[in-house]
Amino acid sequence: QVQLVESGGGLVQAGGSLRLSCVASGRVLRIDGMGWYRQAPGKQRELVATITYGGTTVYADSVKGRFTISRDNAKNTVYLQMNSLKPEDTAVYYCHADLTVITGTRVDYWGQGTQVTVSS
Repeated sequence: QVQLVESGGGLVQAGGSLRLSCVASGRVLRIDGMGWYRQAPGKQRELVATITYGGTTVYADSVKGRFTISRDNAKNTVYLQMNSLKPEDTAVYYCHADLTVITGTRVDYWGQGTQVTVSS
């Protein structure tokens, strides 16, 4: 099995910063794509940022210039540095990993989510 554990969420004022972390563990051979998605109440889950094993990144237009995704392959960890936070960033943030397990099968997993709340 694979586990994704997120941390770093919390309550911040507008303009503040948070750094989210997600650690993958279990029978993992290689973690390929990793990323962050978010879901606000009453809205669809949306992509925030993704990063490939080689470091290629994709960002939602709404977070470009404010958020930075990075990863540490040795630690099977992905990070999301969030700066200049806005109230509209308030959501549950979910870690996602597209990975290859020990048997050679490619699978994807979601974390349980971490709440980010930005006050005005």
